[in-house]
Amino acid sequence: MSLLANILGFSAFGLAARVGQLGIQKRNLLDNPGGHLSAMGVFGYAGYWAYHWDQRASVLLAERRQEIVERRQKEIAHAEASGAAALELE
Repeated sequence: MSLLANILGFSAFGLAARVGQLGIQKRNLLDNPGGHLSAMGVFGYAGYWAYHWDQRASVLLAERRQEIVERRQKEIAHAEASGAAALELE
């Protein structure tokens, strides 16, 4: 998912949360548009942060998977070498 889509999605959720909040309080939904903008800004920033966190987590997982593959290849090579050495002793 792209950065813009993530920010817009979180901002839309912030707007929905603000409208829901005002609906519960039975207040006019268009009374204070600054509140709507601040809620959208805060939730949009949360979307920005979540996007970058997800990207960093993907990089860390890829690095970790590569380390696991390399470790397994070393273990296989070691097991094959020790198996070949055992066959030579027989």
